[in-house]
Amino acid sequence: MMRPLLLAVLLAAGNCAVADPHADYLLFCRGCHLHTGEAVLAANVPSLRELGPLLKSEEGREYIVRVPGVSQTPMSDERLAAVLNWVMTNFNGDTLPDNFKPYTADEVGNARRKLLLDPLKTRAEILSD
Repeated sequence: MMRPLLLAVLLAAGNCAVADPHADYLLFCRGCHLHTGEAVLAANVPSLRELGPLLKSEEGREYIVRVPGVSQTPMSDERLAAVLNWVMTNFNGDTLPDNFKPYTADEVGNARRKLLLDPLKTRAEILSD
């Protein structure tokens, strides 16, 4: 059986037409959030397993896309939306709001154009409301 990371690298190298959100997560997100989505406290990288509360508001939902590591990834809007939806369902299934709607490519494209200067401060402000 092929290891997931090796498979992800081979798919990316082959410029395969079929995108796999899990493989894209491993290629583009795991460097900061680890393969489990857990926090890296020493680097001020929060857990991806605690996003449910941010999804309770439109501001929080948009914030997730605007985080520099997310908004500046070289993935297309469609692939990024798929990765975000994968993260939500795989890492946040227990905390998602009942009215959660999957991210769309259009929503991602609009949000990622808005520069976010201080992600940690903005996150704290959204969660304090």
